Amino acid sequence: MIRYLTGTSWRRGAILAVLLAVGALWMAACAAPPPPQTGGESAAAPEEAGGEQVTVKLAENPWTGSQVNVAVAKKILEEELGYGVEIITIDENAQWPAIAAGDIHASLEVWPSGHQENIQQYIQEQKVVENWGELGVIGRIGWYVPTYVVEEYPELATWEGYRDPELAGLFATAETGDKGQFLAGDPSWVSYDEDIIRNLGLELQVVYAGSEEAILAALDAAYSRQEPILFYFWTPHSIFARYDLTRVELPPYSDECYARADQGGVDCDYPPDVLFKIGWPQLKEVAPEAYTLLQNMAYSNEDQIGMIAAVEVEGKSPEEAAAAWMAENEAVWRSWLGE
Repeated sequence: MIRYLTGTSWRRGAILAVLLAVGALWMAACAAPPPPQTGGESAAAPEEAGGEQVTVKLAENPWTGSQVNVAVAKKILEEELGYGVEIITIDENAQWPAIAAGDIHASLEVWPSGHQENIQQYIQEQKVVENWGELGVIGRIGWYVPTYVVEEYPELATWEGYRDPELAGLFATAETGDKGQFLAGDPSWVSYDEDIIRNLGLELQVVYAGSEEAILAALDAAYSRQEPILFYFWTPHSIFARYDLTRVELPPYSDECYARADQGGVDCDYPPDVLFKIGWPQLKEVAPEAYTLLQNMAYSNEDQIGMIAAVEVEGKSPEEAAAAWMAENEAVWRSWLGE
């Protein structure tokens, strides 16, 4: 016989059924194995180590050598190691606090002669930027004139010649009046030319062209007319394959001379610069393969000059020049990977 539940008996039966169902579900949940982890720090760390979540930020300074260095590093980081890369165009002095803060991860071409204070502050004292070793390229800043100038006026091969108002006047422009023009580049560049001219008593006035491109345009115009021009420049660079230039001999560099730099006392030549790399120390933890690559990255003056010439003489982009160099030097750059 079927018994029908009514009133209080029905409600008690319904409540009992619900409780039994909940209990069964709870026991099943306790017996089930835990779900696999899909997030959290332990899952993210391998991705960071492989470069899938880290964008490597490289400083690019406003000269061609820096641009080709960055192009080589970017291509390897992206194509061989799988990192994303962001290139940040920045002044060479402004990059130091940015690297210290981790806003930029590396700069691949530092000229030490102009960064002694930054080296002391950020690397030696605060230890918030690391020296990542030599780039392998040795640079030299200096004063240059076309060789045809010193062939006609041999005195202008050395600094003493520019004490003579008549000889210095050969470089005069409407902007400089009776004084000769010394053509500098960007005011943010490392330079002591105003101090050198004042301290040596030279009949010259510094005029800032504003960029590397502006200096090259002025040189090309003067050279085409065989006119005098005196300007700030550096090696390695492709212009020495295009023009016959003479480096003006200044008083020899000394540590004592540059110890007076803060007081405006420089009266000597620029030193040879063994270029080196700097970086954010924490990159070792968040992107270890990138850290290893950038620390190991090094090539010769000839390597860099070849890429610079490809850009400035042949009209290639820095990326094209980097790709061509890499195609011919695979053993070199693969050694940077630690393989």
